[in-house]
Amino acid sequence: MNKTIFTLAFAVVSYLGLYAQEFQGMAIYESKTSTSDFKARMERNKNMTPDMQKRIEESMKNMFEKTFILNFNKTASIYKEEEKLEASAQGGGGMRIWSSMMGGGGTYYKNVKDKQYSNDKEYMGKEFLVKDSLTSLAWKMEAETRVIGGYTCYKATAVKKPSATDFRNLRPRKEDADKKEGEKPAADKKTNFLDAVEVPKEIVITAWYTPEIPVSQGPEGYWGLPGLILEVNDGKTVLLCSKVVLNPKVKAEIKAPSKGKVISQKEYDETVMKKMEEWREMNQGRGGNGGMQIRFGN
Repeated sequence: MNKTIFTLAFAVVSYLGLYAQEFQGMAIYESKTSTSDFKARMERNKNMTPDMQKRIEESMKNMFEKTFILNFNKTASIYKEEEKLEASAQGGGGMRIWSSMMGGGGTYYKNVKDKQYSNDKEYMGKEFLVKDSLTSLAWKMEAETRVIGGYTCYKATAVKKPSATDFRNLRPRKEDADKKEGEKPAADKKTNFLDAVEVPKEIVITAWYTPEIPVSQGPEGYWGLPGLILEVNDGKTVLLCSKVVLNPKVKAEIKAPSKGKVISQKEYDETVMKKMEEWREMNQGRGGNGGMQIRFGN
């Protein structure tokens, strides 16, 4: 009798262990970033025709509104942009630079058990494999709840130091944003785009997670909550889950990318910032023909 009970118990434990290993889910996220700051600057630029503004806004929409797919299991996940035909026009060299600073790119793999991540990126024609430790945010659990896609979600907030190489984190410089309405800057002042913006020292992250899917996963580098994160908002960019599929019939291969020059996040950021500074100096030397000059003044 005891032997039979032991055998059944062992079988149940083995089954649960196997289930935990094979469990997999897929979540689709829609990404939207506010572009009101940039639109306001374009509207103040008298040298920009309506057609130019329309083309730039369309290019910005292609960069700021994307769909991403997260495939996850109990311990690891891969996150990447949904494959689609590239737009035929990206708005010139300046827009290509903007696009390269949009964050993400390639396959973002994170292992919450080992607290490590890998992300293959392409920048200025070179392939990099960023490998580093996951950032652990000090999440503050809130009592507020809401329903997303049929799942009951709980609110959590955290303060984060934003990445200087993620274009979505750029804000207008404080001195420019604080100018009184109607105040005119210096006549015919030309300001390089990178001189008109800055990265804030910290941003507040608001996340909504559901314990109904008990995995410590989420979009991009977000993790560390007792449930799948279905929405993230950093004040400028919103990542909202539009669909969840648990145990899909066709399972994705969840493994770390291996292509590119291995580099740490700090080294990658330094490389990008150095190249951006070189590009800015070259752009200024050519009188701003690279597409990232913004003219202020009425």
